[in-house]
Amino acid sequence: MARGGPNRPAPPAAAPASPDVRYEDRYQAASRYYVQGETMESIAKQLMLSRSTVSRLLREARDQGLVRITLADHAGSTSSPALALADAFGVRVHLVAVRASATETARLDQVAKMAGGLLTEAVGDHDVIGVAWGATVSRVVQHVSRRPLTGATAVQLNGGANPRGFGLSYTGEILRALADAFDADLALFPLPAFFDQPAARDVMWQERSVQQVLDLRARADIAVFGVGSLQARTRCEVYSAGYLDDADVARLALDGVVGDVCTVLLRENGTWADIPFNRRATGPTPAELRRIPRRICVAADAARVAAVVGALRAGVATDLVIDSETARAVLDRIGTPTR
Repeated sequence: MARGGPNRPAPPAAAPASPDVRYEDRYQAASRYYVQGETMESIAKQLMLSRSTVSRLLREARDQGLVRITLADHAGSTSSPALALADAFGVRVHLVAVRASATETARLDQVAKMAGGLLTEAVGDHDVIGVAWGATVSRVVQHVSRRPLTGATAVQLNGGANPRGFGLSYTGEILRALADAFDADLALFPLPAFFDQPAARDVMWQERSVQQVLDLRARADIAVFGVGSLQARTRCEVYSAGYLDDADVARLALDGVVGDVCTVLLRENGTWADIPFNRRATGPTPAELRRIPRRICVAADAARVAAVVGALRAGVATDLVIDSETARAVLDRIGTPTR
C-alpha cells in the first residue's frame, strides 16, 4: 500500500517557472553579485534560493551573454615592446606576457584567449564579422564568449577547399562556432583557397552567388585573422594541406614570399600586388582588408617573424595581439630598440 493511503490524491506537480521568471532570477543574481558586490550567500537569502541555485544562475548569465566580464587595459599594452611596435607600425598592440619556457601550444592558447576576449567585446549588433580560417583563428574562436547579437553576420574571408577534400568542413566548423557564439547569420565561401588558373577565378567572380559573398566581405566591420608563414615551427595549413605543392612553395620562396594573410601572399617588405600566385588566391588583398574599420591580427610564433613583419608593413591590422617573445623577434628584425 502506498504511503498515505490508497485514496489519497497525489500532490499536484509543480508548474515549471516561466522563461520570464527564470530570466528575472538570472538578472537579479547577476546584478547583485557583479554590480552591488553581494555574496552568493546574501543573494540566496534575499531571493529565497539555495546557494547552488545562485551559482547556477550566475553561470547561465555568463553563458547567455547577460554578463560580459571585461578587464581594463593590461600593463602589457603600455610596455616598452608594445609601445615600440605601436610606433613602428601604427597599430594598437595587445601584448601577452608568456614565459620563454612555455610550449608552442600554451603560447598560442594564451594569445588566443586575449584575442577571443578582444573580439567578443569589439563586435556589435548588425556587424559583419570577417573570419579567416587557420589554426590560429580556430584557437581564437574557442575563447570567444557567448554574446548574442542582433542582425550580425559572420562571413568567411577566403576559400578553404583543397585537393585532399577536407578543407571545407574544417573552415565551416570555425565559422559556425563563431556564428553560434554571436547568434549571427553565416555566409560561407565554398571555393578553393587557390584556383588552379587565374582565368578560373575571374570566371567564378562573375557568379551571382559568389558576388553576394564578395559584397558582404567588402562591407565587413571587423575582421580576425592569423599570419601564415613559410618558416613556421609547425607548417601552416596553406603550405601543408595540398593547397600548394612543394614546387609552388619553392617558387614562392624564390620570389621573396615569406607568408600570407587570408591566403594572399606577402613579401617581408609588405608588397604583394606583383606576386603572380595572388591572381589565383581567393582572400581579400591587403588593400581590401584596409577598408575594414577594425582588423585583429593574431601572432604567436617567433618563427613567423618575417611574415608578421610583412603583414604589418602591408597595413593589414589595426590591432595586433602578440606574445612577448614574438614581439621582441619582430623588433629585432626591424632593428628597433625598445624604450
